[in-house]
Amino acid sequence: MNSVTVSPCTEADLHTLQDIAINAYGDHYLYLWYDGGKWYIEKCFSDAALKAELADPNAAFFLIYMKGELAGFLKLNVDKAFEGGSAEECLEMERIYLTKSASGKGVGRQAVEFTVDFARRRNKRRIWLKAMDSSKSVDFYEQNGFEKCGTYRLDFEAMKPEYRGMYVMQRCL
Repeated sequence: MNSVTVSPCTEADLHTLQDIAINAYGDHYLYLWYDGGKWYIEKCFSDAALKAELADPNAAFFLIYMKGELAGFLKLNVDKAFEGGSAEECLEMERIYLTKSASGKGVGRQAVEFTVDFARRRNKRRIWLKAMDSSKSVDFYEQNGFEKCGTYRLDFEAMKPEYRGMYVMQRCL
């Protein structure tokens, strides 16, 4: 098994987070966009966007390492309400992005296990997320205990319409 570590990320790690975010996103998702992802990367991974997210007390960012090499990142929204549950009992796994070289090696599974432990330590009863309905990630999440419980549609004009659909998925703890 690969040696995977998950470390808290702070504003001091801004450029490390930005680099891994852009690289991991670029490895998997540029085909979704008419502009090759430029709009989304600027919206989500610019200095200003990441500084604002890192300053949010509800957001928890983590850097993911495989065998000591940076392999991805994780963003959790610690108190994020979900249908039928209060913010206090629900946690959203908003982003889990891994580089192509780390994909398929158990790193994602270990990041999910980390998230489950993180949620349990905070007495959460449910972890939820949104996953692209056109992505293999849906199968990954189902293999890791999540179930489809709804749908969502993105309204990003720069995104190709056939890729805007998402599943809402949950895992009860």
